[in-house]
Amino acid sequence: MAGITRRGLVGAGLALALPGMAGAQVRANISDFRTADWRDHFDSLGLGVIVADTRARVVHFWSGDGAEYRLYPSSVPISEELTRLGHTEVVRKVEGPTWTPTPSMRERDPSLPAGVPAGPTNPLGMHALYLSWQYYRIHGTHDTRKIGRPSSDGCIGLYNEHIADLFARVAVGTRVRLI
Repeated sequence: MAGITRRGLVGAGLALALPGMAGAQVRANISDFRTADWRDHFDSLGLGVIVADTRARVVHFWSGDGAEYRLYPSSVPISEELTRLGHTEVVRKVEGPTWTPTPSMRERDPSLPAGVPAGPTNPLGMHALYLSWQYYRIHGTHDTRKIGRPSSDGCIGLYNEHIADLFARVAVGTRVRLI
């Protein structure tokens, strides 16, 4: 990739990277992608950092040595009440997670199952990064229609292939900021 900058790559690849979003939405948010810089959110990279941008509906990842940068389209919480913003960190990584509805989910819909085991219908997809905030995750989804739109009860969702890529790059202790 000699001669291609991160900014050029991100700008040129947005239409491919965000397949479920309308062109007008991509153009409206393109400046957010081009100006993302970890220094706006953290003092140092440490083990690496993640910025989940709920307005632009993307997840940014920078490796601890600064050599790797990744951008992933995401789903975001469906309402401000379910959106938690601020600093947290990855406290656990689970491959093949079990989904359990939160108490507020059960209150809204008592018919929800007690849990869904790992598999293709699991709402957490195939990988989950558990954050220090109770009930908050960055995880995959089997329902790709959710990516690029508000659709979760507080979590940040990624395509299953994207969470698998991020999962492999992230260590427990990686700092995360939701903006």
